[in-house]
Parts: sequence; C-alpha cells; structure tokens
Amino acid sequence: MWNNDPKKTAWKGNVGVWYKKSVGVEGSYYHQHVILPNTLRLLDLKPREKVIDFGCGQGVLGRKIENEYLGVDLSVDLIKEAKFLDKNPKHSYVIDDVCKELKIYGSFDKGVMILALQNVKKPFGAIKNFSKLLKSGGKLVLVINHPAFRIPKHSGWEMKEDKDVRTMDSYMSPLEIPIESSPFDKKDNQVSYSYHYPLSAFTEMLFNNGFLIEKMEEWISDKKSEGGRAKIEDKARAEFPLFLAIKAIKNG
Repeated sequence: MWNNDPKKTAWKGNVGVWYKKSVGVEGSYYHQHVILPNTLRLLDLKPREKVIDFGCGQGVLGRKIENEYLGVDLSVDLIKEAKFLDKNPKHSYVIDDVCKELKIYGSFDKGVMILALQNVKKPFGAIKNFSKLLKSGGKLVLVINHPAFRIPKHSGWEMKEDKDVRTMDSYMSPLEIPIESSPFDKKDNQVSYSYHYPLSAFTEMLFNNGFLIEKMEEWISDKKSEGGRAKIEDKARAEFPLFLAIKAIKNG
C-alpha cells in the first residue's frame, strides 16, 4: 500500500476505511477461498522460521500464521487495526514505506507480499528491500493480479458466438491507473493508484536483486455461476486466471 510520490499516497483516511470494508476482518471472498490457503501452502512455514509481510494491511495473513511475524504497511489506520485484531505476542506491526530505505533490522526466512506490489509505483524498491532482509536461501512469495488478464480499466469481457472472450487493450506498456474509492460519492471519494507492468518486468526485478524464480502459479476463481449463461461463464472463469503467484529464492 505504498507509493513513492506523497501526492499520490492515499492509503489513509477514506481510502483506508474503504479498504478495511472491502477486505473485512477475515479477508475478501478471494482471500479466504483462493489467496490465503494457496499463499500459506507456497510459504510452507517451518517451526522457528521468521516471516516479513510487506503491504500487510490489517493483518489478514498475519492472523493465519503462528510463527514470528512482522507486518509492514504505510497506512496508519490499517496498522492500528492490525494491532487491535492480532493478539499473537510473536507478531509485530510497523508503519513504513517499503519502496524506500527501511528502518527495519534483522533477517527473515520467508517474505510475502499479497496484492500490494501492483499498488507500488516503483516495485523494484520493495524487491530490493526483500533482498536486504531475507537470509541467503530465504523464500519470497509474491501474489499479484494477473498482469496478462487483469488490468484495471484496460481489460474486460465481450460476448462473441456464445463465448465469453477476454479483451485487453494494453499489456507491454507500464501503466498508472487511478482508482476511485467512492466514485459515486464525491464527498468521500479519494484516488489511489494501481500500476501495471508486464510479467517480464517482475522477472527482471527479481533477477536483478539476487532472486531465482522457483515456481509460478496461476490461480483461477472457484466461484460458480447460475442461470442460463452459467456454463459459458464457468468455462471462461476456468480459462483466465485472476491471480499470479511467484515463489522465488534468494541466491546468496
């Protein structure tokens, strides 16, 4: 939930309130059914391993973890909520901008960043900080909206010959996309930003910071449709993944 440009940092105030309502205490539907169980599987935590979570929000992942854990987020409101909800004495939460030099010391066995890297204008700053904080051989799990299929305002659906067809109007070009927190309520509306990069950019960020990709997974929705178009919609849902997960190892 960070941005190097303070004028475009809106993860406080109304946006933070909107995010808390959207995700909820236990996470959104996709957090509960797709993201959290699969992220925990990829993390494969062992006893005594230490975890650092960038963009932790209100600690949705942290509360699923028993290991020593540090959650980092730029939002004062979300960190306050995380501390209130998470009573594990082995867990800590700090306010910091992970794109910049961090005021964090120590080393960690596992790193994770769930659906936050896409909200960062300069994501290589976050990857660089993971490289500094993870031990040699440490594992990093990144989960992002799939950059080939889910670009806000640049991807969608069309109906063609009884098929749901995924459409895209951009992919290779980096994009800065404004996201309104309350588009129908101008009084409470604030703008945050989503940043799109092609998949090759993420592989380059990891490689340049000493990481080797161990595994990539594409996660589809497990929802099922009802009604006359259910078969068509379910087929399309199974063909186009919502999320991309990357598991990397720090090499040296």
